[in-house]
Amino acid sequence: MAEEMEMPVVDLNITDDDKLWALLCYLLWPLGSILVAVMEDKKARPYVKYHAVQAGGLGVALWVLTLILACVLAAITFFIGGLGGCCGLLPLLALFYYAYMAYQGDYFDIPYLTDFMVQQGWLEKPA
Repeated sequence: MAEEMEMPVVDLNITDDDKLWALLCYLLWPLGSILVAVMEDKKARPYVKYHAVQAGGLGVALWVLTLILACVLAAITFFIGGLGGCCGLLPLLALFYYAYMAYQGDYFDIPYLTDFMVQQGWLEKPA
């Protein structure tokens, strides 16, 4: 039996400006998410608001995980200089990947994080 593949939700009302702001929310975290939160015209756009909230949550989660990973690596391998510093590259790559996906005009789920944010009432999934 073939498994059903979940297709991304595509909204035809997404403008190029919406895509740009969604991209900026991921690349300029936390500044992009904060700007969207204070700009009435941007937070009124569902696509921009969705990605601003999701980028904010992703940024906090990656920051905490990077801090924990850096401390653990530093504690385990304190004599090898620079090993703890390379753990900052993975969160950067994740932000670039999600920024690219947001610029494509898709709503997408970040594993575990999106569901957690929906359960907390911080994020509304598109219909």
